[in-house]
Amino acid sequence: WNKGTTNIVTSVAGDILINPNYKDRVTLNVLTGSLELRNLAVSDTGEYGVSITPTAGDASITGQATLNVYEPVTNVRITTNNTDLVEFNDTVRLSCSASGSSLSFLWFNDSVEVTASDRVRITDGGATLTIVTVLRYDQGSYTCEVSNLVSSNRVRLTISPSAEYYGEGSVVSFSCSADSRPEAQFRWFINGEMSSSTGAQINLVMEQSGNYSCRAFNSKTLRYTTSQPEEISVLSKNISGSTNKKTYRFIPVEGTSVNLTCDASGSIFTRKWMISGVELKPSENIVFHEEKRVLSFRNLTRKDDGRYTCRISNPVSSQSVNYTMNVNYGPDSVQISGPMEVQEGSTLKLSCSAESVPTAKYTWTKDGTTLGQSHEYTKDNIKFSDGGEYICQATNDITMKSSEASPTGLSTGAVIGITVASLAAVAGAATGAFYMFKHK
Repeated sequence: WNKGTTNIVTSVAGDILINPNYKDRVTLNVLTGSLELRNLAVSDTGEYGVSITPTAGDASITGQATLNVYEPVTNVRITTNNTDLVEFNDTVRLSCSASGSSLSFLWFNDSVEVTASDRVRITDGGATLTIVTVLRYDQGSYTCEVSNLVSSNRVRLTISPSAEYYGEGSVVSFSCSADSRPEAQFRWFINGEMSSSTGAQINLVMEQSGNYSCRAFNSKTLRYTTSQPEEISVLSKNISGSTNKKTYRFIPVEGTSVNLTCDASGSIFTRKWMISGVELKPSENIVFHEEKRVLSFRNLTRKDDGRYTCRISNPVSSQSVNYTMNVNYGPDSVQISGPMEVQEGSTLKLSCSAESVPTAKYTWTKDGTTLGQSHEYTKDNIKFSDGGEYICQATNDITMKSSEASPTGLSTGAVIGITVASLAAVAGAATGAFYMFKHK
């Protein structure tokens, strides 16, 4: 027997000579001339010939046969150029690879075979599946089945419930099936690391994101097949957030710029800012930064007073954090209320007010002399000498601003001129003169 030009075994007069390269792998039946070749390898593929001479001097009888040895299919893998796809915009390419020889490829989407169309292209002998301009209907679980004449490799992994994201601590059921006789044994892998889980169906408490896969093993054929990994995203259900300011001592003052920062731990997908339940939109005064992590006021006004809410969420949970902003302003619009004229001996009562947060402090002066520090000024038994201009000064300790008045009336404060009239009853011309003198 020969393989090509290489002799495998020769039998002459009952003596059998075996090529050392085939020792322990071949057996020759001298009665029938048949050759048994064991532990086949792909390298055994080729043309085999036999020459038989019945007796010395007789013509030889020859025969030929072709042997094809196939490597079983193993290690099927799918890779993709993109998993975050936008409808009508992106193109996805799935590439299937496997160990084995003379491989054939079939693609399935949720157990339905994928065939070529205007948007779907199957190239590289079926190993590459390209979907041009993806649609929402292209979503699904894609499987690549690889086979040759002696084996096929298709392990099906099913996840229930099916979701794009899973909350941390949720329970997910995994099922694995394979065509095998005897029935396959299963092991489970997370990110390529073997887990302690076994069996065709397992329930796992979701703790980490990663690629989950199962491996089917046949104890008789000693072959194994691994499923296409399924990428699972696990998100934290516990989002803890806080709203804070960038400045160490934060006091909102009208006319200044302010940043509110919304920070959180956990898997954060979106942030939404609201005031009194109404979503905030960008404007000339309101600007968002860092995907709405920072809410910036370019020029704070008293109208920006209110309760601000930052809502942080991901597909499995959400949390809201609040911050109440009290804008400090003023003092503005200082006003004095009280009489312009009083009678001698009566009581003078003046009141001062201003628009201010926090409440302004007030100081009364007359002719440079401080009269008191209250929003009201009262003096009993008024005299002629008490007539004149009374000034109210309002001060805000937070904004560090004040509104004060001067007799010239050039400031934004409040000034009131008070005339004190006589009650004396003196007859004749002397009375008039006295009154006019005192009045003047």
